[in-house]
Amino acid sequence: MIPKVRKAVFPAAGLGTRFLPATKAMPKEMLPLVDKPLIQYAVEEAMHSGIQNIIIVTGRGKSSIEDHFDVSFELEQLLESKNKTDLLAMVRSVSDMIDVCYIRQKEALGLGHAVLRAKDLVGSEPFAAVLSDDVIASEVPCIRQLLDVYEYYGASVVALMEVPKEAISSYGIVEAEPVAHSGVSNRLFRIRNMVEKPSPAEAPSNLAIIGRYVLTPEIFPSIESIEPGSGGELQLTDALKYMLRSRPIYGLKFDGKRYDAGDKQGFLQATVEYALNRPDLEEAFRKYLKSLTL
Repeated sequence: MIPKVRKAVFPAAGLGTRFLPATKAMPKEMLPLVDKPLIQYAVEEAMHSGIQNIIIVTGRGKSSIEDHFDVSFELEQLLESKNKTDLLAMVRSVSDMIDVCYIRQKEALGLGHAVLRAKDLVGSEPFAAVLSDDVIASEVPCIRQLLDVYEYYGASVVALMEVPKEAISSYGIVEAEPVAHSGVSNRLFRIRNMVEKPSPAEAPSNLAIIGRYVLTPEIFPSIESIEPGSGGELQLTDALKYMLRSRPIYGLKFDGKRYDAGDKQGFLQATVEYALNRPDLEEAFRKYLKSLTL
């Protein structure tokens, strides 16, 4: 029987240097996309995928993430006294949403190291790993799409996306062969190799790994077995490549649109498009955009 995925790990200890000076005192995961922080979108995606246990890997200066998912007695009392029931329900829904625990990553030593920090909290279970600055808009949550593949094959699955040639060197790129699944032959792949940030000329494909993973517990000894790679950090891609020696890994071209909200332009694009999809904002905001002289 294939073990159920009950936990999701959210690495959130990075410095967010691309958004300085805004991230000097505020974690990049708390940057608001319209009116919710980035990490809340990712946590809600996990929740809507059937995962209730959230592990957030934090670092120095990230206490506002913990505060966000905690109960805010003073704010709730103020809203209750002013009879602002809608806002009160919204605030309470955040703290009631999920069970959260936190582990510190004292040094930013890479994504692989951040995932490894969650080892004792995950235990010998499969788990999801989610990067909150990859915002994915989709009808079926991206994590749920990966879980469907995991529950069929019982193997690790990563989210894949085709990227333009000029962007290849910013991603982990896979060499993979298509696998027919659910009557479709161009979405699921059996991964044969992966390369971290290759040059376009050396890349085996244009299929890039995006910040959604469902991982079996064998990933932990794989991370412990690799040497630091690019930037002196433990790269999760290198650990996945190590795990390929003994375990199959699949890649899924997910249905949906991904925004790189860790990049200024991607963040702005996500803000505009999410605002246009909000019934309470869409009409007035669209009218404003049309009024601009571009």
